Amino acid sequence: MKLIRHGLPGAEQPGLIDASGTLRDLTGVVADIEPATLSPDFMARLAALDPLTLPPVPLGTRLGPCVGRVGNVIGIGLNYADHAAEAGLKAPGQPIVFNKHSASISGPNDDVWLPPGSAKLDWEVELGIVIGQRAFHVSEADALRHVAGYCLVNDVSERAYQMEYEGQWVKGKSYPTHCPIGPWLVTPDELGDPQDVDLWLDVNGVPRQRGNTRTMIFGVAHIVSYLSRFMVLLPGDVIPTGTPPGVGMGHKPPLYLKAGDVVTLGGRGLGEQRQVVVAN
Repeated sequence: MKLIRHGLPGAEQPGLIDASGTLRDLTGVVADIEPATLSPDFMARLAALDPLTLPPVPLGTRLGPCVGRVGNVIGIGLNYADHAAEAGLKAPGQPIVFNKHSASISGPNDDVWLPPGSAKLDWEVELGIVIGQRAFHVSEADALRHVAGYCLVNDVSERAYQMEYEGQWVKGKSYPTHCPIGPWLVTPDELGDPQDVDLWLDVNGVPRQRGNTRTMIFGVAHIVSYLSRFMVLLPGDVIPTGTPPGVGMGHKPPLYLKAGDVVTLGGRGLGEQRQVVVAN
């Protein structure tokens, strides 16, 4: 099952995508795709619906973030050894954990804002985990039971704010529009193995990132279990799991985004995103 949110920013409505690729409206069936509706029982109710009984979403309707009311975005850094190498950093022995402010979330095809004076805006295609039920001190064997589904994430990063300013990475990760998620939330049964997802990202039509989640240092089950040792993961939490090599700062010389650039990205089973970089 692929769940979507459609409509104007701040007024998105729930929906799903049927087997033919038609967007269907879930208004009247569920209030939103949000923490309260991500439990296994509720997701099972949605899966039991006949999509053909739902009205189609008008063509051209904007797709919003695939999950609403996200409480936390918990990022995992340097989770591909070859990405750590291109960044000139040692591959971690434990997951590197950081936050993106939830107000950085945007729709999959919304513009990405270039902050005033920014010269080091970078891209990162990632598999995102969406938590479906409370997870606290869960075992790795039990971790995937707490996952509602997965989504595509562009972990947009301002590298000067992240690497050159004192303090934590959150400053370089949290500008508005710097966390496009979607176009859909895909359930685990439809995605299949989360450790075999091809990921790609192009800038202005030029291939920049190519990778597969099989080369992650820490897999999805390990990440969920590990995080649950230090915090309570709640329904609706989004966990970007790290990016494969090919980010802008890894090029020699580095390549960074500028106003007018077009970023396209996608993943097997996760759909595609397209963003235009605009001066803010």
